[in-house]
Amino acid sequence: MNSRPSTGSGRTDQNGEADRVKAAYARRDELGLDARYEYWQPANLFIYQARERALLAHLRKASLLPLTGRRVLDAGCGDGSVLRDLLRYGANQRDLDGIDLLPERVERAKALLPWAKIETGDAQTLPYEDETFDLVLGFTLLSSVMDPAARKAVAGEMRRVTRRGGLVLVYDFRLNPLNRDVRPVPTAELQELFAGSTVEFKSTTLAPPLLRTLIKAPGGWFACSALDMLPFLRTHYVAAVHV
Repeated sequence: MNSRPSTGSGRTDQNGEADRVKAAYARRDELGLDARYEYWQPANLFIYQARERALLAHLRKASLLPLTGRRVLDAGCGDGSVLRDLLRYGANQRDLDGIDLLPERVERAKALLPWAKIETGDAQTLPYEDETFDLVLGFTLLSSVMDPAARKAVAGEMRRVTRRGGLVLVYDFRLNPLNRDVRPVPTAELQELFAGSTVEFKSTTLAPPLLRTLIKAPGGWFACSALDMLPFLRTHYVAAVHV
């Protein structure tokens, strides 16, 4: 079985793309932007709860709930926040794996999930055998990979390590944000990246600039909830790729 993507022509320089992503996160840290994404910030709470509803709807439809006994990988796991969410869905820490480019985030994830298997690495060449996982997650992973060949490699690796009958869940944005370090993943491109698999989309996430402005106003939560009913104002999706 082929356990690694080919290194023939058309592939990007893997280290170059990884270094670009690391530099982007370094700039974010220097600017102190991490606090903007803290869970308890009202706008983030609104975003995360909507995303969780879409995520659980996909898992329920695929008969993957509870996650007890399911092997799960979060590619680009950061500090393990999404993996920790999975514990509420019945997952066991010992069945959870994570990989991330940034060693400091990996160390934090290990501290918070001591029984999970979390390591530093590049999603372009995942260090796992074929068909290892029941569920593979990529949350704002593909949009952080700007090189087309690297993005294709990451998607291919996510699918390779997913068992037949398993699921790849992607949370990402389809519209261009005001961020030079990322590139959107339109739904058509995601379908192309996972060509040959059935991909189901659930739109989510009220446009963050609008959300962050409105939610601070009196009655802002209700206004945001009403606007969130309009699909054209949602900038992200949770996609289920059936492997």
